[in-house]
Amino acid sequence: MKWMIASDIHGSAHYCELMLEAWAREKAHRLILLGDLLYHGPRNDLPREYAPKKVIQMLQSIAPAPLCVGGNCEAPVDQMVLPFPVLAEYALLPLDGRLVFLTHGHIYSPQSPPPLAQGDVLLTGHTHVPAWQDTGEFWYLNPGSVSIPKEGSAHSYMVLEERTFTWKNLEGGPYHQLSL
Repeated sequence: MKWMIASDIHGSAHYCELMLEAWAREKAHRLILLGDLLYHGPRNDLPREYAPKKVIQMLQSIAPAPLCVGGNCEAPVDQMVLPFPVLAEYALLPLDGRLVFLTHGHIYSPQSPPPLAQGDVLLTGHTHVPAWQDTGEFWYLNPGSVSIPKEGSAHSYMVLEERTFTWKNLEGGPYHQLSL
């Protein structure tokens, strides 16, 4: 199964549209969204074409495809307008004997990890910075941000196919790959 993983849309209709174009181009079976879908939050500038209502419509059109966890910018009202769960603190994805712990990153992070076994994966968004780090106990992975990348990173997402994670910019150009 092929999964596309994205995070931190922050209400940008422009970048949500590019993300959905990438999802179609990738022909991924499912889309994992790691939170902060509709709102920009008080610490971020407004992203390009900030239009949460348009983002709602775009995400409604692909239901039930997304598997989503809630970010620090999600609110209960978001669940009223989106037809898939958006408020879960985490989700679990089995991967060939490993566990992939999906979360936004504001509660569980590399500094405050959930209970993980050796070789498991902590997959978060939140920082807006792509990451692939072997902590010695678990892998910490982050796709970066679709709309507000930080630290000079690209507008990006990840693809998971079999046991390989591939980081890509929104145009589909790969820039890192990790096989577990």
